[in-house]
Amino acid sequence: MTGHVGRVALRVTDLDRTVAFYEDVIGLEILDRADGRAVLGVDDPLLVLLAAPDRPARGPDETGLFHTAFRVPSRAALGDALDRIETGWRLDGASDHHVSEALYLSDPEDNGVEVYRDRPRDDWPVDDEGRVGMDTLPLALDPLRDAAAGADRAPSGTDIGHVHLEVADLDAARAFYVDGLGLRVRQAMPAALFLAIGEYHHHVGCNVWNGRSKPAEGRGLAWIELVVDDTETIRERLDPDAVTDRPDGIDVDGPNGITVRVRRR
Repeated sequence: MTGHVGRVALRVTDLDRTVAFYEDVIGLEILDRADGRAVLGVDDPLLVLLAAPDRPARGPDETGLFHTAFRVPSRAALGDALDRIETGWRLDGASDHHVSEALYLSDPEDNGVEVYRDRPRDDWPVDDEGRVGMDTLPLALDPLRDAAAGADRAPSGTDIGHVHLEVADLDAARAFYVDGLGLRVRQAMPAALFLAIGEYHHHVGCNVWNGRSKPAEGRGLAWIELVVDDTETIRERLDPDAVTDRPDGIDVDGPNGITVRVRRR
């Protein structure tokens, strides 16, 4: 099976402020906006923001989104993202993961955001079992600032490279995403899993670092979308009661109340 992450949908209390953040800081374009819903992207839709003004903040024990990771196609584009963040927002962290270079921040509603660029695939450390050797090392920012080209928007080719989730139980997450949806384990840690459709370093991350145990009821993640070439095989592996048909695929109720929208290519 091959595929990639499609869109991520977030419920937000202040739609105007959140749209402005993803437009001005992350560099996305507003593709559609009406009736309490805004769609932003580059080339294609990437982020759906749903107005939910009465939703409370996500509680400290609620599962959900750790971060949405926007992948840019070049080091210059990552340098431009750093410039926009440092000029108009605040940077929370920056890491070298061997496979990628990443910047971390939070949007106005405390949803985690990563902006990153991949290193060439031939440079990824992969062992004989196909596991990817990702790490978290400090990322030097001055060379990245020097690489910036001065763009105030994310360039063509920007997409969502992966989504990282906070879950209650890694065994349940593995059973759903690996046994059910067919993703591969690319790296396993005592408190985190990194899973991919095919050979990518990861399309979905799952962690229990913060000990969250309850399904999210507050604002934040509404659903994530995986775009694959085979939805029927996935359907056959899942509990029929957890699957809802859509014209272009299926919606699946995953662990911790997280909905995964699986769309055919």
